[in-house]
Amino acid sequence: MSFQSAVQLSLESPTRAVCVLGSCLVLDVSGCAPKRCDSFTLSCTPRVLVVLKREVTSGRDKASVWYPLSEPMSAMVMMVLPSSVMDEDKVLVSYYCPYDEAPLATAVLYLTGIEVSLKTDVYRDGQQEMPVNKQMKEKWVWGPTGWGAILLVNCSAADVSQDTKTVVSEDIKDLSQMTLTVQGPTAALKNYQLVLHTSEEEAEKARVYWPHGDTSGTFQIVLGPGRNSYTFNPLVSLGKETLYVEATEFPSANFSGLISFSVSLIEDAPVPSIPETPVYKDTVVFRVAPCIFTPSTQMPLEVYLYRDVKIQGFVDSVTVLSEKTDSQVASVYEDSNRLGRWLQDEMAFCYTEDPSKMTSFVLDTPRAAKLEEFPMKYALSPGVGYVIQHTKDHTVASLDTIGNLMVSPPVRAQGKEYPLGRVLFGGSFYPSAEGRAMSKSLRDFLYAQQVQAPVELFSDWLMTGHVDEFICFVPVEDREGSKGFRLLMASPRACYKLFREKQEEGYGNAALFEGVSADQLRSNGREAKTISQFLADRSLRNQNDYVEKCIRLNRTILKEKLGLLEDDIIDVPQLFCLEQLTNVPSEQQPHRLFARPYFPDVLQMIVMGKDLGIPKPFGPQIKGTCCLEEKICHLLEPLGLKCTFIDDFDCYLTDVGDFCACTNIRRVPFAFKWWKMVP
Repeated sequence: MSFQSAVQLSLESPTRAVCVLGSCLVLDVSGCAPKRCDSFTLSCTPRVLVVLKREVTSGRDKASVWYPLSEPMSAMVMMVLPSSVMDEDKVLVSYYCPYDEAPLATAVLYLTGIEVSLKTDVYRDGQQEMPVNKQMKEKWVWGPTGWGAILLVNCSAADVSQDTKTVVSEDIKDLSQMTLTVQGPTAALKNYQLVLHTSEEEAEKARVYWPHGDTSGTFQIVLGPGRNSYTFNPLVSLGKETLYVEATEFPSANFSGLISFSVSLIEDAPVPSIPETPVYKDTVVFRVAPCIFTPSTQMPLEVYLYRDVKIQGFVDSVTVLSEKTDSQVASVYEDSNRLGRWLQDEMAFCYTEDPSKMTSFVLDTPRAAKLEEFPMKYALSPGVGYVIQHTKDHTVASLDTIGNLMVSPPVRAQGKEYPLGRVLFGGSFYPSAEGRAMSKSLRDFLYAQQVQAPVELFSDWLMTGHVDEFICFVPVEDREGSKGFRLLMASPRACYKLFREKQEEGYGNAALFEGVSADQLRSNGREAKTISQFLADRSLRNQNDYVEKCIRLNRTILKEKLGLLEDDIIDVPQLFCLEQLTNVPSEQQPHRLFARPYFPDVLQMIVMGKDLGIPKPFGPQIKGTCCLEEKICHLLEPLGLKCTFIDDFDCYLTDVGDFCACTNIRRVPFAFKWWKMVP
């Protein structure tokens, strides 16, 4: 923002003024003109531009342009470079009488140019440049032809205290940069103050670091929580300074993600009784880079695996799958009573990036009061960050966790591209006394990121309520023009169809859960029924008809919101049953029942590229082969996918839930840059 200052010329003595680059002086040209004169000319030195009647005069112009004095006239004076000494630049206004070739009088304006500016990577190309239009720095624009600087959130597990004034760390130099430039003659600068500032609200969302002059790696926090302004003193010693900036939180319901920083030049008053005067302000706007989730179709980089002897077979199987995709395995250990349930339910691997840096991190939505109970932050590989997103503490089986979230691959739907996919999360769809929903804070957080337009699905019919219990995305490359993935959906109808086919083939006596001990079945409330017994169980069929309706509702939503065709969806046989909530006292039990997979949920598979780790369903054995496994392989292997069935029945026990809760995967980020899209 430039403040236009009026300058009066005089024929008695030269006028002197300081002009800040990017601002303009309003020069009264006709105010001191002799009465007999009827015209004037303008000339200036090379660093000066003069605009009069939409005509620009520069110091490189050799021909003089004559202007009439028939009406009051003012000129706009600007400078394009700072001066090296006081009064180095000037503007000459020569006044002429009618028919005279020589001027009657000449007024002189001596100028001292100074530069006060903030520069950022406004074009998102890794370079700090001053845009042609200075106002571009004050607006952030999405899209491939957009502009505006980007700010990364500090995802380090070690936070900076609000009371800290200095930080010693070479990592600060990896943050977003903002260059403060102050140039001009020392004599001109000594009468001014320079203030770097932002609003009190935005100061809570970011920190600005100023390096000390030595090479000790020490940085002063000049702006941040509780500090929304800083006065540089003395001003004359600045020159060019690189400031380092970081955000302290991601966009949310109460934070748009936009943060502006300004530098204001303040002129000191000549006497203490006169207030100081603002002369010039330069502003830059950053947008905090969003938190981006990755879908299961992205290739795995690193598998975080909870290790316990109770699930050693599962651990060994996942390790083999990791080796096939050259993924590293990171081990997580904790109190065996918790059994790693939180590893996927409460955490998601995400990333954030600007044009020069990408940071992977764990987004933690804890439901436990003491964060130190989580060993995940101590198991993370170097360079992987850790961010806590607080949510309301709900009871067990709540939808208020990050585990109730997945991401679609990139899609096009309803005429709009979603190059980073869409976030899918579960809810109840309508308010009711017993309905459950994702917390408003987490829901608002998802919408505030803007780049993965969320879609709400109906999942409150499930006991755990997580969308990954009935849908899963897998990568494929099967035909030209293919979307590059398939959506797998749990289908009780497909399971009953399969069982009817096997009964008609004469295998009605084949039983589910063959090889599973009676104690294991009893712990889960399951029976080793035959195919014929399943088909004759009218109560179980009614329960699965209800589940099928719930899944069909979600199928309609997904087809519309993700632009899917029937060919993009594969129905995977899976049965459910309705039960009371587990681990909830009888007096707190809802009146309604919730769906739980009858056999290990094959949709909760581990996707490692084309290799799939699928929970072994323990289906009826026909000629020595599980008919459910055979059907799933028949559906997926023609698409180039490789199915590995993992015996996880011990994981399936009530105190764990499923083996997916015992692992989490960090995946390759999208190649597409989020700032190039238009939300």
